[in-house]
Amino acid sequence: MRLYFIFCIIIYSSDVFAQDVYCNVRVASSQIQTTDRGAFNTLQKAIYEFLNNTKWTNDVFTTEERIECSILINLTEQISTDEYKGSIQVQSIRPIHNTSYYSSVLSVLDEDFRFRYIEHQALEFSENSHLSNLTSVLAYYMNIVVGLDYATFSIEGGNPYFNNAQTIVSNAQTAPELGWKAYEGNKNRYWLVEELLDSKYSLFQEILYNYHREGLDGMFDDPQIGREKITECLELLRKLKRQHPSTYILQVFFDAKSSELTNIYSEAFPDEKARVINLLTELDPTNSNKYLDINNNSENNPGSRSSMPRM
Repeated sequence: MRLYFIFCIIIYSSDVFAQDVYCNVRVASSQIQTTDRGAFNTLQKAIYEFLNNTKWTNDVFTTEERIECSILINLTEQISTDEYKGSIQVQSIRPIHNTSYYSSVLSVLDEDFRFRYIEHQALEFSENSHLSNLTSVLAYYMNIVVGLDYATFSIEGGNPYFNNAQTIVSNAQTAPELGWKAYEGNKNRYWLVEELLDSKYSLFQEILYNYHREGLDGMFDDPQIGREKITECLELLRKLKRQHPSTYILQVFFDAKSSELTNIYSEAFPDEKARVINLLTELDPTNSNKYLDINNNSENNPGSRSSMPRM
């Protein structure tokens, strides 16, 4: 009986004190000319352990509650023995209330990724200084992932993590690597977190919350009302875009949501479809062909619960 009690405590403790993030990591190195792939496998393992063994929040998560994300690092050039260049793609998902569906919250491709790495070296990160571009970029995106997840459950709930990301940006202002500075373009790490925290874009945080909590989470109870809430969010996004046409966070939003929105409105009524197609095409012209498919993808009766987007 005592052994069983101890076993239960161990199981319970491992569940309650599980890490807050689960991140799948892949390092692609096919473009690097070498016969020894060992360093890349070691790098992938080191990044995985760094991301999944670091506590990114002060909250307690069960295993099932962990924030899920994935990182793909595509190495395109070996600049020197220990320096690499490539891109990093970060994606995260969020469960939708009372369903098995997961909504894409973040999908961003960062092509200004350059770092040094020596096989088997420890990955070190400091909140107070820029020790390594590799760990600074990873920690930056983990705070963005966590912040966006929290922001979908409470308005401005992600701000503490966005503040962490902004501190990482500030620490990197003297770093030689690209992606950290305002003058290096209007769609980089600097501008992503700057816009997430800037009060003139505060409407975006309200939209992010309402889209997920009142829209997606509400679709289980009433798909039509859920879609109406999402449409209201799109109207607010149009207002934001007209005020700030080059806003980076709008692109980030639609990079994550374009397929989901196509699925959601495929089950809408014909007049609703026509209005939303025009709205989405204005908001996200890059994916206009995808939105035109809304008219062709109806498999169920309009307004039915089966119109909940599927994985």
